[in-house]
Amino acid sequence: MFNLFKKKKEENHKGDKYLSLKVREVVKETPDTVSIFFEQPEPFLEYKPGQYLTVILDIQGNEVRRSYSLCTSPFMDPHPGITVKRVTAGLVSNFLNEQIRPGKTIEIMKPMGNFTCDFHSKNKKHYVMIAGGSGITPVMGILKSVLVNEPNSKITLIYCNRSEEQIIFKNELEHLEDKYAGRLMVIHNLSNPSSGWPGLKGRLDATKIKEILGSVNYPDLDNTQYFVCGPEGLMEIAINTLEKLGVDKKSIIKESFYTDIAAKEEEFKSTGKLAPELSREIDVVLDGDTFHFEVPAGKTILEAGLDHNVDMPYSCQSGLCTACRGRLVSGKVDMIEDAGLSASEIEQGYILCCSSKPASPDVKIVIE
Repeated sequence: MFNLFKKKKEENHKGDKYLSLKVREVVKETPDTVSIFFEQPEPFLEYKPGQYLTVILDIQGNEVRRSYSLCTSPFMDPHPGITVKRVTAGLVSNFLNEQIRPGKTIEIMKPMGNFTCDFHSKNKKHYVMIAGGSGITPVMGILKSVLVNEPNSKITLIYCNRSEEQIIFKNELEHLEDKYAGRLMVIHNLSNPSSGWPGLKGRLDATKIKEILGSVNYPDLDNTQYFVCGPEGLMEIAINTLEKLGVDKKSIIKESFYTDIAAKEEEFKSTGKLAPELSREIDVVLDGDTFHFEVPAGKTILEAGLDHNVDMPYSCQSGLCTACRGRLVSGKVDMIEDAGLSASEIEQGYILCCSSKPASPDVKIVIE
């Protein structure tokens, strides 16, 4: 079954968005988390720190896709890797934690994502990173890239977990803190630590964030860049606190791993923000070919395209990644969730097909 699946995928996938990677090493980070490192393909896999891979797997004869952030830095780590935390009843996370071994090959969509930044040796920045649980994964790649590329920049990492054993990359963070003493400060906050835990306890709140940031003073640095990634509640608290402290929204880069797109759609409906749900004919241009098909009332553009066997790229199907990104060249759509897009991408007319529904009869989308 796997060979038939692989052959079908090789026939269907066009362009250069897809790649097969061979697993080099699997590292047990915590009781419920593994890091999977891959052999470098030829040519080398190009990616930016903080981006993610979409893995494409055959599980029990069905194709499934999930996005996982790269935990590595292309400037420091010879082999790219992703970190996967087990989710209760999670089909893919459990499969990757239990079934993947060195030597196996995994098909992926090449790296994507906006949770990243540019690095320069002349930068003199203070990077404040707030992460919770597996939200440390993309932060780790960015953190290492800053340390190796910007000798005049400094990092303050606030990392939240439930207990000591849940701290992903604990030993590596300690090693980096020792190696880059004075440039990297890691502050752990545990909600349910052991009795002997010497660090911060309880949930992260505005008071703790203000106290931590108030105690860090680097007058010799030019500016501060903020990265926030983790559970929805933690991100809300962190971003709200930063904004109340007067931090410019443009200085805050965030990455969310979860959104309740159904609840958001119901909210939009109740406030009259959505067009009437009607079946509409649309055009999708993919790899130079134009596909004309109907999007039934209530379905997203991605759902309809897949139903019509259009091999549209996709991953999370919840508006958080950009795998299904397309540029709207005519017509209107209702985009329920746009968290995966940057402000500039939205201004340029990009939409996410997984969370968009046609709102006019002349919709045309180009997937580049």
